[in-house]
Amino acid sequence: MLESLLFEVLFLLVSLAVALFLPWLGLDLALAVLLAILPYLGRNLYYLGHLTLLIRRRYRMVPPFPRGLWGVIYRSVAQHQQSGRKRRKRQVRFIRRFREAAISVPDALVILDRHRRIEWANPMAAELMNVHWPQDEGSYLTESLHHDLLGEFLVADEYLRPIELAPEHNRAITLSVRITPFGERKRQRLVVGRDITKVFHLNLIRRDFVANASHELRTPLTVISGFLENLMDSPRTPEHHRRPLQLMSSQAERMRSIVEDLLTLSRLEMEEAATQSEPVDVPETLRLILDEARLLDAGGHELTVDIAPDLLLKGNRLELRSALSNLVFNAIQHTPSESRIWITWREDEDGPLFAVKDDGEGIAREHVPRLTERFYRVDKARSRTSGGTGLGLAIVKHVLNRHDARLTIESEPGQGSTFTCRFPAGTGLKRSERHPCDLPAPMLLS
Repeated sequence: MLESLLFEVLFLLVSLAVALFLPWLGLDLALAVLLAILPYLGRNLYYLGHLTLLIRRRYRMVPPFPRGLWGVIYRSVAQHQQSGRKRRKRQVRFIRRFREAAISVPDALVILDRHRRIEWANPMAAELMNVHWPQDEGSYLTESLHHDLLGEFLVADEYLRPIELAPEHNRAITLSVRITPFGERKRQRLVVGRDITKVFHLNLIRRDFVANASHELRTPLTVISGFLENLMDSPRTPEHHRRPLQLMSSQAERMRSIVEDLLTLSRLEMEEAATQSEPVDVPETLRLILDEARLLDAGGHELTVDIAPDLLLKGNRLELRSALSNLVFNAIQHTPSESRIWITWREDEDGPLFAVKDDGEGIAREHVPRLTERFYRVDKARSRTSGGTGLGLAIVKHVLNRHDARLTIESEPGQGSTFTCRFPAGTGLKRSERHPCDLPAPMLLS
């Protein structure tokens, strides 16, 4: 850089020296200076025009480069061109690898533009979603994949969970379709279609088996419980038989609870969305739950209640009662006596919120993600002693999914646990918005 600058200065000094020599030949001083500087200006104009032409025509700059500062400029532009070529080659290789990977993926991939038109699709999209690229480029996805649920799903712009559908072009398969926004301002859409036919049928078989088996177990359990109750109440039963009969009756009741919970889960799995949606009087429901909880607890826990008396919720009354009662009863059954339990029902900027917090023993972090699995227990011995079925949180999760809500669990060993149900914004109702015949605000326990 210094050498180039010295060359420019030397060139300019030589031009000025010539300008001082020309007046000795009889030329005017101003004209002599102009004639001496013209070569310097002409050189700069030439290289400027030449560089502009090369850039506009995207010619590749190759040595030899001119001397001076123009050489530095040419060399810098050439280096920039070289790095740009390398970057483009990397991009081309990346795009090629992406296309190869997308083509080899066993799922259907479709990219939609901001107008929800097909921009690209991989080969599996033709088989699973009837989308052929590039023939269908620029058309709407619903023109190739005909289904009422898909059209509503695209318009709703709510892609928290995938939808399951049987496409009209092939009713023999079941697709799980998930849509993910991406790109600038999240205006493009990536549609992923996965063939879940085998999983769907396996789940259907499992669900039917559980429902049928649970239903068939209800009658014999009822008969067994009835006879055990008669034997325990009979004065002719020997005293040394009463303890075994009591244990048998307790286990029969526990089995009956498991059967009822399995039937509830099977019913919830029949449909993804809640049926018979109506304004649910959550404060009144919680009052009844708390009455049952105090009978179950027998004064062993301190309950602190913070419930908005005029906040109702749109949903299925029986399902919501099942979910809320499971969370409250779990807190009582699985925390030591004299623990404190906080029950909250309110609305914030994100929507209605129900939370059950305790200061019990807490749960280790590795167990938290699996708490909503069926029959999963952190401490199996303690759960059986407390009478838990291991299905309560699974029921809660299914109920919340059917109400487009979510369950979050926060817990640390020795610091207690917090179970929070967050319902979508707009599902909360004020008591004044209900029919005039609705019940007044209940008196809540403290």
